[in-house]
Amino acid sequence: MTLTIWHNPRCTKSRQTLALLEARGLTPEIRRYLDAPPTEAEIRAALKALGLPAISLLRSKESLFSDLGLTTDSSDETLIAAMAAHPRLIERPLVLHGDRAALGRPPESVLAIL
Repeated sequence: MTLTIWHNPRCTKSRQTLALLEARGLTPEIRRYLDAPPTEAEIRAALKALGLPAISLLRSKESLFSDLGLTTDSSDETLIAAMAAHPRLIERPLVLHGDRAALGRPPESVLAIL
C-alpha cells in the first residue's frame, strides 16, 4: 500500500511528520506539492479520504485566501479549484495511505492511518 506525504520542506510540521514516519522505518513517497501541484481530482480524492469538506484542507489565514475573494462559505468546487491553481493554499502536511488520509497537525495524528 502506497504511503505518500504532500510535503513542504520549509514547513516545520511537515518536516516533523516526515521524520516521525521515517523514525518508524517507513519510506513515504515525498510529493513536494508546491513543485508538483495536485490536480482537482487528486484534491477531491484526498478530501474523500480525509472525510472532510474542502475548507478543512485550506490555509484560510494565508493572505492569498482573501486576495482571491475566498470565504469559509465558498463552495467546495471553488475551493478545490483555488487549491489546484494555488497549491500554497493547501494545508500541510497531508499523508495518504491507501484510501485513508490525515493532516499532520499535530504530526502524531498521521499514526492513526498507518
